[in-house]
Amino acid sequence: MIKVTVNSQVHALAPGSTVDSLLAHLKLQGKRIAVEMNGEIVPKGRHTSTELPDGAVLEIVVAVGGG
Repeated sequence: MIKVTVNSQVHALAPGSTVDSLLAHLKLQGKRIAVEMNGEIVPKGRHTSTELPDGAVLEIVVAVGGG
C-alpha cells in the first residue's frame, strides 16, 4: 500500500494508483475539479496516466456553481 495525503487527510491506496483511480475512490469522477500534486497542477488529460507516488501530497478543489 502507498499513502497519499489529500486535503490534509491520509489515504491508503494500491501501488500503481493514478489520479483518476484516486478520484474514483473519493467519488469525485465527473465533477469539475482541479488537482494539484506536490505543488504542481495535474491537467485533466493526464489524470489517467499520472501515477501517485508514495507520500504524495494532493490538494483537490471542487468547483461550485451558482450565482
